[in-house]
Amino acid sequence: MPFIQNTDADRAAMLAAVGVKTLEDLFEGIPAELRHKGPLPIDAGLSEDELWSELQELASWNSTTTAGCFLGAGMYRHWWPRVVDALQGRQEFVTAYTPYQPEASQGTLTAFFEFQTMVAALTGMEVANASMYDGSSAAAEAVVMAANLTRGRDKVVVSRGVHPHTRRTITTYLEWTGLEVVEAPLGADGRTELGGLLDDKTCALVVQSPNTLGVIEDGAAQAAAAKQAGAISVACVYPIALGLLESPGAQGFDVAVGDGQSLGVPTAFGGPSFGLFATRLANVRRMPGRIVGQTVDGQGRRGFALTFQTREQHIRRAKATSNICTNNALIALRGAIYMAAAGPAGLREVAEHCLAKTQYAARELEALPGFSLRYGAGASFNEFVLDCPVPAAQVNRAVDAAGMIGGFEIGRWYPELGPNALLLAFTELTTRREIDALVRTLAPLAAAATVA
Repeated sequence: MPFIQNTDADRAAMLAAVGVKTLEDLFEGIPAELRHKGPLPIDAGLSEDELWSELQELASWNSTTTAGCFLGAGMYRHWWPRVVDALQGRQEFVTAYTPYQPEASQGTLTAFFEFQTMVAALTGMEVANASMYDGSSAAAEAVVMAANLTRGRDKVVVSRGVHPHTRRTITTYLEWTGLEVVEAPLGADGRTELGGLLDDKTCALVVQSPNTLGVIEDGAAQAAAAKQAGAISVACVYPIALGLLESPGAQGFDVAVGDGQSLGVPTAFGGPSFGLFATRLANVRRMPGRIVGQTVDGQGRRGFALTFQTREQHIRRAKATSNICTNNALIALRGAIYMAAAGPAGLREVAEHCLAKTQYAARELEALPGFSLRYGAGASFNEFVLDCPVPAAQVNRAVDAAGMIGGFEIGRWYPELGPNALLLAFTELTTRREIDALVRTLAPLAAAATVA
């Protein structure tokens, strides 16, 4: 929608319609001492070329590297086909809304119907919605749905392996609901230990695989334990990993959620991204967000419309499952285009590259004196915790000095791992040359530690 400037005549007509003479008259109810007098302290405008020069100067402050990046911890460098940029940037698509007017937006609704179909296939679920804000809010919405499905239960069990940002989001969502959040610890192998936490008071179990430490969880056993306790099981997934790993649906989970950043979305200093949400068909009326459905028009032609809109704007507040409305639909469109372009074979190939790079890096780094893998390479997909002979911060300084981006000092989130624990990530964009450069950079630290 173009910006239409009001003329002086337009403003005079509007003021006359509301019965005042000047714009200032509209603010008479505000005490004079609280009102700003005179022009706003805004600098004079810039010409287009001046603005462009200033933006280039600001952009030059950003430092970039092509020598290697090993930082993950929730956001990952992945390549995407250029068709993603070309299609997502078309004028017909450039809006954050999942549209409400089917007669004017069949193309976007078609894209999201396909998005839902691909997400359901990827997660092994029967139905998926037209995306969420991000992975963390999707997980929190899943817990709310679980509480609605299991009325009378007031305990939520969340694995410590779930990303800390997601755990905090869940806690924030539930702060005034009366639901208790209980954390399931991680064992010596980095996997979730449920013990006796699941009982007849538990409405939801939330686990993540691979978890924040990079460890692949025993999802089938966890889903079975939740089912035995009568709780709803929620799996937080890494979409690229599902190119190789068994889907949550096949493992027996009731809900699959995740962050779609790895599906064609740049890291972009931490966002924006979009969330995935899929579940069993039996839960569809409790699912948050919107669902695009397929139908036919009066002439029998295929068409699309929003089938479910379960927020308070559309139905009575007491029956609303969520207040999710405008989400990151434009970003989710990138995920739809990426999945369509990659296909099942492409996703598997990307996942195989991630796994192969991780296994190679694990072998090379573990061969350095003083360095060891906390949980073993066999338990990881594209990320692992490396125990270093010196503090992780010191390792990252050495990596930074070599022109690369190091890993995440995971002890900041998991103090029990100690200050020497470093979380390293590897994707299909990581080259063998970059891994070898990382090993060469860490070798002097290993030698110094051995001498000490």
